[in-house]
Amino acid sequence: MKLAVEVDHLKHLRNKILSYTQVDEELLDRELRYYKRIELQKGEALVTAGQIVEHFYYVAEGCIYYYKVEEGQIQVLEFYTDDVFFTDLTAYVKATPAQHNLCATEDTIVFAVKKSDAERSFNQSHQLERFGRLSMQEAFMKSFNRIERLNSRSNEKRYLRLLEKRPDLLQRVPQYLIASYLGLTPVGLSKIRKRLAKV
Repeated sequence: MKLAVEVDHLKHLRNKILSYTQVDEELLDRELRYYKRIELQKGEALVTAGQIVEHFYYVAEGCIYYYKVEEGQIQVLEFYTDDVFFTDLTAYVKATPAQHNLCATEDTIVFAVKKSDAERSFNQSHQLERFGRLSMQEAFMKSFNRIERLNSRSNEKRYLRLLEKRPDLLQRVPQYLIASYLGLTPVGLSKIRKRLAKV
């Protein structure tokens, strides 16, 4: 059963790569062997601040939150859920210690490819280089768009957008992390939810 599930996860990973660009089947099969399966339990860290980030990741199943700690408070920057590529992009690209953390909010399965293996594949194949460029560009745009949303929308509008775009997060993530992601306190989020429930 576990083998069947892993094959299914690899099929999804394959399809995700192909959603960016066409890749020769034989080449893709060879490159998928470099992706290492990692199982995380709820609350387990994938990357901690200060760590050198040497991998690009794919969430096969589960949820990872990307956060930093400032003055003892958690500030959530993003949630990565099923079928998404991610990493601590700044630390990965610059080869500097991570300033942020990546942690599972639930039991999670990710696949990790080492930077050296990814760059070797990009050098060998224009198809895979295109995949790498587009997937990293997408990861960068997610971060940029979030900053734009925080600066341009009211608290209530940010919450309503989350309800519209990512309602599953409300079932999968503790409320205090949702509040942090929206730039709110748990009390502030609770007040918005109560107010909207009366409308």
